[in-house]
Amino acid sequence: MAKLVLIRHGQSEWNLSNQFTGWVDVDLSDEGVKQAINAGKLIKEAGIEFDQAYTSVLTRAIKTLHYALEYSDQLWIPETKTWRLNERHYGALQGQNKAEAAEKFGDEQVHIWRRSYDVLPPLLSADDEGSAANDRRYANLDPHIVPGGENLKVTLERVMPFWEDEIAPQLLDGKNVIIAAHGNSLRALSKYIEGISDDDIINLEMKTGQPVVYDFDAKLNVTNKTKLGD
Repeated sequence: MAKLVLIRHGQSEWNLSNQFTGWVDVDLSDEGVKQAINAGKLIKEAGIEFDQAYTSVLTRAIKTLHYALEYSDQLWIPETKTWRLNERHYGALQGQNKAEAAEKFGDEQVHIWRRSYDVLPPLLSADDEGSAANDRRYANLDPHIVPGGENLKVTLERVMPFWEDEIAPQLLDGKNVIIAAHGNSLRALSKYIEGISDDDIINLEMKTGQPVVYDFDAKLNVTNKTKLGD
């Protein structure tokens, strides 16, 4: 029986200032650091030992992983970073204050952009100075792959190849895995793992810094789900 632990990164500086973040690389807030450290302590108390760690290429997730591993005495385990675990790309909304966006576009429209499964946000053009196409960490990607905006459906589609090629084989081999990533990339994974419908995924929330533990059987069916710290 393998375990998978998902951790949404601790509170970021833009979570604190209520801004759309997406692929913008912002750091953890002081509270976010505390949440990540606490996640590690909860993992240690639960006695969970990992064989492999995965995270995105964004600072807030990487630091959350490192704090969680350090405070569970497992900083030494193998670690892989991938853009496929990045947060959902919020397109031209990135950097905007959520409350101000609601005033500009209307509460209902912003709610649809944020929570719907298959509605895209306003897209960011590739020649925009804030485009990920200008970021060195994505230099080896086909430029057509670098998004100008994503919904949860598209996020799931780019997360799944990594699940199939990297994560699932580890779990099938009986290895315990930790993933520190983002609200929407982890919601996408949870949707697949739990078989959550397109309509019901809208209601799934993930707290910053809270470890979510899945137990699997030999065929990767979920046998138990636990939220540490509840």
